Amino acid sequence: MNENANTSAQTDGSPAPGAVSDLFSAIKRNIAKVIVGKDEAADLLLICLATGGHALIEDVPGLGKTSMVAALAASVDCSFQRVQFTPDVLPSDVTGFTMYHPVTGEEKFYQGAVMCNILLADELNRTSPKTQSALLQAMQEGAVTVDGVTRVLPRPFMVCATQNPVEHAGTYPLPEAQLDRFLMRIGMGYPSRTDEAAILARNRGGAVRAPLSPVANAGDVLSMQTALDHVLCSAPVVAYIVDIVQRTRKHEGVSLGVSPRGAIALMRASMGHALLKGRNYTIPDDVQAMANHTLCHRLIPNIHAYTQSQSAEQILADVLRLVPVPVVAGT
Repeated sequence: MNENANTSAQTDGSPAPGAVSDLFSAIKRNIAKVIVGKDEAADLLLICLATGGHALIEDVPGLGKTSMVAALAASVDCSFQRVQFTPDVLPSDVTGFTMYHPVTGEEKFYQGAVMCNILLADELNRTSPKTQSALLQAMQEGAVTVDGVTRVLPRPFMVCATQNPVEHAGTYPLPEAQLDRFLMRIGMGYPSRTDEAAILARNRGGAVRAPLSPVANAGDVLSMQTALDHVLCSAPVVAYIVDIVQRTRKHEGVSLGVSPRGAIALMRASMGHALLKGRNYTIPDDVQAMANHTLCHRLIPNIHAYTQSQSAEQILADVLRLVPVPVVAGT
């Protein structure tokens, strides 16, 4: 299976999995020049990039969420915009707007921040729901409609949103429709003692660091996405994903289970994880590695779960324990 799959990936015009894995590694090494000890978060962001998905990075302030996204954008030499979301940011700041010029008698379109390859929606949950919803069409369709005119966004296109935990003051919880459009929710986490010492050593001086030099470009990212489309997701693995998703809808602690969009997200993320590992076929391990990141933010626990102090992560762990793991040939 390995041998045949690798050969087909190289003869159908898509990059070989090994070449894509090397590209992943080169971008990760570049990001590590400014971000210490966050290999898992970097892996997850790269999987989002390879799948054409969007990432929601959630954690307390000061853990490098913004720096991670900026380092990713610099590493792949893609156009990059950042919007610092506050309660007074308007939807037109995101999507753009048209303005009538009385002298020429024409309407001119002024593009919003979304017209880029990588958009950093910084502290997305600090803006109003109306402005949050301005991103929905862009994230789902890769286009925005302003005054009845639909404009296609550049490719590749990726939204990396950061948010502080919802219990922090001045935050608006993201609605379910918005959360469902993020391929993954990624937590940065506090650094280890060794990593934190390395961070302090790097920042001992006050000099401004030179910007990162790119190690890839937009064309390389599109090649990664083409390679992902050729990753095999066999029938047993697809059935495993379906069983997991359907089990979330029947769990006694869930009021809202995973949607079909969530099932697609888990499948695509599993394919991306396989590609990251240098394979062009998925195995159940890929599904298990991606399940927590792609499904937990889509699960809404019910009152029964709250009374039992059962989180979405605990519910998903229960689901994964109950769903039989298939045996896939070649693993």
